[in-house]
Amino acid sequence: MLLLHWFFGVFTFLGLILCSRGFYLPGLAPVNYCKKSDMTSASCLSEVDLYVNRLNTEESAIPYEYHHFDFCTSDESKSPAENLGQVVLGERIRNSPYKIKFLQPEECGIVCTKNYTGGDPNSEAKLKQLKKGMSLNYQHHWIVDNMPVTWCYNIDNNQQYCNTGFPMGCYVHDRLRDEDICMLNKGSYNKPNTFYIFNHVVLTITYHSGEGEEWGSAFRGNGGRIVSVKVTPHSIKHSPENKCKSSEPMAIPIEKLAPGKKLSITYSFQVKFVRNDTVKWSSRWDYILESMPHTNIHWFSILNSLMIVLFLSGMVAMIILRTLHKDIARYNQIDSGEDVQEEFGWKLVHGDVFRPPRKGMLLSVLLGSGVQIFCMTLFTLAFACLGFLSPANRGAFMTCAMVVYVCLGTPAGYVSARIYKSFGGEKWKSNVLLTSLLSPGIVFCLFFIMNLILWQKDSSGAVPFTTLIALLSLWFCVSVPLTFIGSFFGFRKRALEHPVRTNQIPRQIPEQSMYTQPIPGIIMGGVLPFGCIFIQLFFILNSIWANQIYYMFGFLFLVFIIMIITCSETTILLCYFHLCAEDYHWWWRSFLTSGFTAIYLFIYCVHYFVTKLNIEDLASTILYFGYTFIMVYLFFLLTGSIGFFACFWFVRKIYSVVKVD
Repeated sequence: MLLLHWFFGVFTFLGLILCSRGFYLPGLAPVNYCKKSDMTSASCLSEVDLYVNRLNTEESAIPYEYHHFDFCTSDESKSPAENLGQVVLGERIRNSPYKIKFLQPEECGIVCTKNYTGGDPNSEAKLKQLKKGMSLNYQHHWIVDNMPVTWCYNIDNNQQYCNTGFPMGCYVHDRLRDEDICMLNKGSYNKPNTFYIFNHVVLTITYHSGEGEEWGSAFRGNGGRIVSVKVTPHSIKHSPENKCKSSEPMAIPIEKLAPGKKLSITYSFQVKFVRNDTVKWSSRWDYILESMPHTNIHWFSILNSLMIVLFLSGMVAMIILRTLHKDIARYNQIDSGEDVQEEFGWKLVHGDVFRPPRKGMLLSVLLGSGVQIFCMTLFTLAFACLGFLSPANRGAFMTCAMVVYVCLGTPAGYVSARIYKSFGGEKWKSNVLLTSLLSPGIVFCLFFIMNLILWQKDSSGAVPFTTLIALLSLWFCVSVPLTFIGSFFGFRKRALEHPVRTNQIPRQIPEQSMYTQPIPGIIMGGVLPFGCIFIQLFFILNSIWANQIYYMFGFLFLVFIIMIITCSETTILLCYFHLCAEDYHWWWRSFLTSGFTAIYLFIYCVHYFVTKLNIEDLASTILYFGYTFIMVYLFFLLTGSIGFFACFWFVRKIYSVVKVD
């Protein structure tokens, strides 16, 4: 058995390590650019479109659209359409007023000028909003050629880190601190209690010319494909005689403007083009992914923890099988009546082990929802490993997860009906309704409450009313009917036949030691599965709350498989100990043992909130823990169902091979 686990782990790892690097969405074609004067065909573009996305920060869970702040805007009626996942995640991609021509450098392009007057309520409200954004370190997220515009700077050991966003400005407190963004230019941004808005950006566009290749031959060396766009933000106080070369920053005092005092902020940009034929278009995301901090350390840690869990799982499986083999062989050797009477343990509860549990309706409903989430996770991770959900396709992961979940109502209804019927349940209508409405209803109610908070804050994360109607339509018009179909087929089949009969009178359970009582076993059961996922969990939380790109789907799929094995074997092992102690109440305990992993997940999320994020306002705290509760609840259903069905298979297996008088 140990050898089997070893080969399984090695081959799974070798296969998934390839897809962990990821590749582009099949069919995502590159865009060719060329000078307008050298356009020889319609297959290239001369204008480089720059799009703006929402602004967010680690100090608040409330994102805002670009036009929420008083920046230069353009006509947003022709903005790209977001998919369902982008809308739910709060992404709002809009056209920008920055006009860029390919291979035409721009030294000082003036975008617009915003004027503010002291004493004017409208001006004071806009300035207050700008100051709030800078004090909370809100960051821009721009997009060029479906690539994030990155802000690259040096961190520890002169290692370059490329962030997919850049700050809208910085704030100097009573003194300049090491963690302040103003430290990037501390020679100029050093006035206490002052805001410095980054109103000038230097865009460096790197392109691959492709000379000698078939796609580039028509451009005669004046075309190419964009492989990176990097930005360097500056704060400049423009003047008529020295527009973009001024060394004086654009300072905004912390106090309100005096009545009648004028303040003008001019937004400008500079564009540089750099040719680099060594970086291919297909690998242009590498410099972003490889610069993620501590990535190499975590890759080694992931591999180390996975191998430890793999060997531990094999050892647990080997111990269980060897012990059971001896027990079954001993029980089936009926040499003398005296030997049989001396036996004790799990065989003695054969007449009660399949006695239906209390709250069987609720358990069957949770198991049906858990199977639905399990299948959704499996399919979504498989698509991600194959490259269909790469970072280049924004919102695709969330869209895929929601669509797959909705379409998997049939297995949820079928499993719930089969389990409920095996418990002897007859209220099939209640079972169908609860399966289709309970878990999705809990998630939707929480989501709607948090959406009301985002609406009240005028946040880009607020899902529009029409999208909510679309989500409800998917739920009631697709998921609910599919659940009814699954339940129909589940109730039509014969009830599951158990390998042993159930006695009419329940057997008395002897007094249990501290180690075989339910609560300690449930608490211990979630430790090992959580140990499989906590490193990956750090990356996942960073991608959600710190706006970092998650791309290690191969390792995530491998962790998911190891978690399944660990949940199954841990639950089986504890179930075996409880049965040996003549405690036959294993139905709910098997679900809660592995499901308790979600409690450790919640504790880790609290730790992440306290140590990693700087959220202080009440609304953001409610939003963080609201979304965390949704994630924890779904994870509880997932892990609980894995443990239950593993234990269900184990109990049926061992009681089917012993001889019962």
